[in-house]
Amino acid sequence: MKLFAKSLSVLVASVAMAGIFSVQAEDSTAVNTAPVGQTCLQGQPCASAAAASAGGGAKTGEQVYNTACTSCHSTGAAGAPKVGDAAAWKPRLDAKGKDGLYKSAVGGFNGMPAKGLCFACSDDELKGAVDYMLDKSK
Repeated sequence: MKLFAKSLSVLVASVAMAGIFSVQAEDSTAVNTAPVGQTCLQGQPCASAAAASAGGGAKTGEQVYNTACTSCHSTGAAGAPKVGDAAAWKPRLDAKGKDGLYKSAVGGFNGMPAKGLCFACSDDELKGAVDYMLDKSK
């Protein structure tokens, strides 16, 4: 009988330990596989919250240029017109107009990727960057 009681207590203790480890494993699995963020597209309610928490107001055209555009538009990389080079900008402006240049800035054109890879920039901020570059290229 003592052997049975001893075996039973070992069995109960083993089951209890297994249960504890099982709960801990489930808890850590839930934590380890929980999403770290969310995708929020422009126009969704969460987009306005993300914009508000991102530091306030819109970036100026100069700020966008300095962070997203300067690497190509200051060097002429991939055929990008350099800021300050009126001769390079004029035919583009004549052929497309400002609206066409805005469209290229947002959607990409030839070697330039969409939004110049500034996916955190709004369309209006990109338009500001185009205006900044045009103003500097007169």
